[in-house]
Amino acid sequence: MAKKTQKRLPRRREEFTYGGYRLEELQKMTVSDLIPVMPARARRKVKRGLTRGEENLLQQFRHGESGVKTHLRDMIVMPEMVGREVLVYNGKEFMKVEVQPEALFHYLGEFALTRKRVNHGSAGIGATRSSKYVPLK
Repeated sequence: MAKKTQKRLPRRREEFTYGGYRLEELQKMTVSDLIPVMPARARRKVKRGLTRGEENLLQQFRHGESGVKTHLRDMIVMPEMVGREVLVYNGKEFMKVEVQPEALFHYLGEFALTRKRVNHGSAGIGATRSSKYVPLK
């Protein structure tokens, strides 16, 4: 049998939408226009008012800066942040977070984990009854 030499086409990625709006439309909206589109937790935070630090962080993104360092783990990812890099402090170091469209209206702290993943080793000698019969060499 002859092999098929058909070249596989790359998967076509659908355009990102959130609540029926394309990313470009979301980026053009004001914060007050975004409120009905947001999920409840983000909507509540924005309605109560952003802090001075959060406003300054948004201003830095509006001016086109990338690679901004911040301690604001509770900052909501807004549409103007998408596609930029943020250095988020995790309690020890600044972790680089590249903001994807799927991160929209999540918190920055969700992407900079504060705890390391635990890698358990194997049981040592004398750890269990069955290890009593394991030869040392």
